[in-house]
Amino acid sequence: MIYEKQPGVPRFECMEYAEKTRDYAVLIPIINEGSRIHKELKRAKAHHISSYADIVICDGGSTDGCTDERILRKLEVNTLLVKQDEGKQGAQLRMGIWWALKRGYKGIITIDGNNKDSIEDVKAFIKKLKKGYDMVQGSRFIKGGHAVNTPLVRYLSVKFIHAPIISLTARQHFTDTTNAFRAYSARYLLDERVQPLRDIFMTYELLAYLSVRASQLGMRACEIPVTRAYPKAGKTPTKISFFKGNAELMKILLRNARGAYNPAD
Repeated sequence: MIYEKQPGVPRFECMEYAEKTRDYAVLIPIINEGSRIHKELKRAKAHHISSYADIVICDGGSTDGCTDERILRKLEVNTLLVKQDEGKQGAQLRMGIWWALKRGYKGIITIDGNNKDSIEDVKAFIKKLKKGYDMVQGSRFIKGGHAVNTPLVRYLSVKFIHAPIISLTARQHFTDTTNAFRAYSARYLLDERVQPLRDIFMTYELLAYLSVRASQLGMRACEIPVTRAYPKAGKTPTKISFFKGNAELMKILLRNARGAYNPAD
């Protein structure tokens, strides 16, 4: 089924392999992740994640065969959404959020599709959502978390730049703010003071914004321990280029701190 472009939501194709079966959805934004997404989904299957949440792939237009329907069905993917419009991660997430809210989920969990994160911890996020938290941030840097082979530059930038700025903006201490492994309640996403479905969120703006808006509004936010493991050798799996990508991230952080992404009163 094709959903045409509407304000805040890109045009996309929806392929539902199964009906809604759970109260929560795991949204996995990907583009050309190759075998990495398949390995991640195999881990999810081994830990019975589909017994706790419907798994939804939010594809940005992959051309490497990683979204082959036969493979996704075998790996217990509930639905594949394919963006057919402009934008990057932010647009993929807006697509997934709109669709998940339309389908009536009580909350969503987001996680990268490059097999770096402990997808088996999805159950811990759901427990926090059920306890009334509205934003749950996964962290490799708190007790119980594990940071495996984290590149030094990435560690220093998160520890001394990204996390401090996000924490000041959110008025709450967070330690692993570039980590997209997190959860949001439907109540948070549907609040008129939040409005995540806006076209200003094209790349990484939405992650930064949703990191801070919940606690700014007095909603409950917390961190839980997770594992993020980088490969011992080879190219680091990331879509952020070292110079241009990190410079743009800094601009987003500063705009976010100024309240540039807050809805107009």
